[in-house]
Amino acid sequence: MNIFDTGRVCVKLAGRDAGKRCVIVECLDSQFVLVDGETRRRKVNVKHLEPLEEVLDIKPGISHEQLHAVFEKRGWNVWDTKPKNAAARPQQKRKVAVKDTSKSKEKKATKLKGKEVEASAKNEESPALAALEKPKKIKAKKEE
Repeated sequence: MNIFDTGRVCVKLAGRDAGKRCVIVECLDSQFVLVDGETRRRKVNVKHLEPLEEVLDIKPGISHEQLHAVFEKRGWNVWDTKPKNAAARPQQKRKVAVKDTSKSKEKKATKLKGKEVEASAKNEESPALAALEKPKKIKAKKEE
């Protein structure tokens, strides 16, 4: 008979549930057991458990609801999970940008005119105007 058999009441020593009472629901192997009770139902290393003298008469693999009834008879607390209420996710409103093309063209034209006047004053061609007026042509390389 192993000290960590089904039904053994233990106290968790490590982790988030440390110091809480639990019952071994199932022995998985020599190192790990499945516990439930005041703690979350989960796989635990036996090194993280302190066995107590009490042994409950339960079947291996007992459900959480059945174990809850056994704990209530003894007056112990049981870990109860509360399902989260799934709320509707807020829909993100997209901003639609409306471009007024006439204003943007006017702004570009006035900017270019100003640069053209400056360039003509210096007797130089504006690089911005040159780029707009003379589109670059890409020559395709012939394969040899």
